[in-house]
Amino acid sequence: MVSDKADPFSEKLRVPEALTFDDVLLRPKESRVEPDNADTATRVSTSVELTVPVLSAAMDTVTESELAIAMARRGGLGVLHRNMDVEEVVDEVERVKRADDLIIREVVTASPDQTVRAVDEMMDEEGVSGAPVVDEDGEVLGIISGTDIRPYLEVGDRDQVREAMTDEVITAPEDVDARDALELMYEHKIERVPIVDDGNRLTGLVTMQGILQRREYDTAARDAEGRLRARVAVGPFETERAVAVDEADTDVLFIDCAHAHNRNVIDSARELAAGVEADVVVGNVGTREAAQELVEFADGIKVGIGPGSICTTRVITGSGMPQITAVAQVADVASQHDIPVIADGGIRYSGDAIKAIAAGADAVMLGSYFAGTDEAPGRVVTMNGKRYKQYRGMGSVGAMQSGGGDRYLKEADEDDEIIPEGVEAATPYKGSVENELFQLVGGMRSGMGYVGAGTIPEFKRRAEFVRVSPAGQTEGHAHDVVITDEAPNYSPDS
Repeated sequence: MVSDKADPFSEKLRVPEALTFDDVLLRPKESRVEPDNADTATRVSTSVELTVPVLSAAMDTVTESELAIAMARRGGLGVLHRNMDVEEVVDEVERVKRADDLIIREVVTASPDQTVRAVDEMMDEEGVSGAPVVDEDGEVLGIISGTDIRPYLEVGDRDQVREAMTDEVITAPEDVDARDALELMYEHKIERVPIVDDGNRLTGLVTMQGILQRREYDTAARDAEGRLRARVAVGPFETERAVAVDEADTDVLFIDCAHAHNRNVIDSARELAAGVEADVVVGNVGTREAAQELVEFADGIKVGIGPGSICTTRVITGSGMPQITAVAQVADVASQHDIPVIADGGIRYSGDAIKAIAAGADAVMLGSYFAGTDEAPGRVVTMNGKRYKQYRGMGSVGAMQSGGGDRYLKEADEDDEIIPEGVEAATPYKGSVENELFQLVGGMRSGMGYVGAGTIPEFKRRAEFVRVSPAGQTEGHAHDVVITDEAPNYSPDS
């Protein structure tokens, strides 16, 4: 006898449709917006705003302090990875926060009893052109520079510093601002001003180079004190790490897990968020049900289950969600609670990035796009005459061995006990991150112009998608030609 009831297993085959970047295009609309005038300012957590909606991924071949500094200076953010011990990551956070500090706290100083030669060698080794001269108590006695001692015309290289230094020192108090410090430098024709306390003891140094550098990066991501923003990835159960980097003035903590829609992860993340002052972004997720759990306590949500170029999660586990659909589902919920959404992974071109924004994201996170830059920590290798940089997924064997296994809720001591969800690879060497970010954001602004939106919120409201067939995907790329001069923002192999 055949039952009239529908087979519950065959019902599973009536599946909803899910789309990714190549499946859709933005529908062009009437516009008065010139791309250069498009404003890309956005939020990446409830209290942190950026002028550029781009983050570099928390991967050990992508983001350490050098890239994080470069990203923040240009209006984006870099998220420091988890494969460092607590002391190392705190040092990295402090390096970012100090990078553009108006007052340098770790000052190279000279003693009045040192020889001119010793100080000359010390300044050359430390890469500075001058140093305050202080006594044993830290009181400022003078200042010495390369012009005072080279080429030893006035003093011999064995003479003491006290004989060569300038003893009429222009100093400033702790509360000096950049304008006042610069005016002092111009008035007295000097390039550095020691900062002193009420007892004339050295507490820091302001340099003209530092002030001009801050002016150059006028759209940088800075905190209320003018320091560069710092972000750090921590595990959902890493309370010690989270507290340590929070005390180091991290602006945003990324509670980083490959599958954050896990009851244990959510409970632990909620407790961790309650115990820190920094904003807390939780990820990764890919469904509206997961978002509903996180909006109760998270300051931001990160989206992406297996879209990365070096991620094999979907193949190994059979699980995942195409990224455009994942972003849209999470944004459906997050937008009702005014919680920012970050699209993490799968972005190859600037067009993909702006599509993610159209689907509801407030910012995008990229790994391979930045892994090939000078500032990324991966080493450069040469293959077939071309240069590449090392790049690996945090679910790769190497990354898991280095401590990243708990991101995938796994721990293993031996190679054969690891179940990887990523691979190790190489990505083309690209040069400076400044150029890559310029091309990426420029393409995103052009996309805003085609939709006729001058701001990110307006773009999200106006943007509409159209479906693209396989023939349409082929048509969208360069075709029927041999490319003789590659563009800086396009490669058919991406």
